[in-house]
Amino acid sequence: MDINIETEKKIAAYTSVFSNIFLIAIKLVVGIISGSISIISEAIHSASDLFASIITFLSVKESSKPADDDHQFGHDKYEDISSLIESLIIMGAAFYIIYAAMKNIIFPPKVMINTGLGLYIMGLSMVIYFFVSSYILYVAKKSNSNALHADGIHLRTDIYSALGVFVGLAIIKVTNNPIFDPIVAIIVAIIIFITGLKIYKKAQTNLLDASLDKSEIDEIKQLLAQFSNEGIIALKQLKTRRSGFKKNMEIILIVNGRMQIKTAHKLCDKIEQAIEEKLHHTEISIHLEPQD
Repeated sequence: MDINIETEKKIAAYTSVFSNIFLIAIKLVVGIISGSISIISEAIHSASDLFASIITFLSVKESSKPADDDHQFGHDKYEDISSLIESLIIMGAAFYIIYAAMKNIIFPPKVMINTGLGLYIMGLSMVIYFFVSSYILYVAKKSNSNALHADGIHLRTDIYSALGVFVGLAIIKVTNNPIFDPIVAIIVAIIIFITGLKIYKKAQTNLLDASLDKSEIDEIKQLLAQFSNEGIIALKQLKTRRSGFKKNMEIILIVNGRMQIKTAHKLCDKIEQAIEEKLHHTEISIHLEPQD
């Protein structure tokens, strides 16, 4: 992969880490000052984001290492493992927020919530989440990084959880009823849990070597069909899987038995180039079987 892409992936991971450090600090301070469990739950959420972002950064760093004697197929699976761990952290944070919110419903605090300060901070949080997540998702798409994609989606979902807290604080300000604070915290936790579950399923799929999407498989078959006039008789087998940002595939083609070795080699090169230009980040193994 281009060294510039690797550098940009690391910058994106750094951006995620430092934005989360900033948000944890201001949410925790404001949550304690305002007495809002929903803001404190958002601070806990951001803390899980930070831990997940650090894991993402480490996985991006490890996955970019070239293949070696011990890992001859590269280190791309680090990104999938990172996504799996991140999903578990996210779901764990969701359960803790629900626990804390339920305590406040059963044993409501007697301190009145300072909604003004909370509204300001949650509005600022939404702006930061939007710009940071947009940048990370841009780099994830450009580099086809599962770890960055998981982190970007996580941060993008945080916009909605921050919006939920914002709306809850606004309702409390209007109604002067603090019960909405833990209720909003529970709603935020549910959103967080669903996000974690989606990331978990995707990471699990990649770790179990699930095939590429049907649309991508169809594109491969269409590309192979374009070479039918160059000696390819039929596609015998197509196996695909993801490994981090890479798309691995094994292709067995039945070809004209009178094809010369040099011609067959050039044909394989052309097929590999065509698939790479279409799907990007591919590793392809082609086996030819002759037919008279």
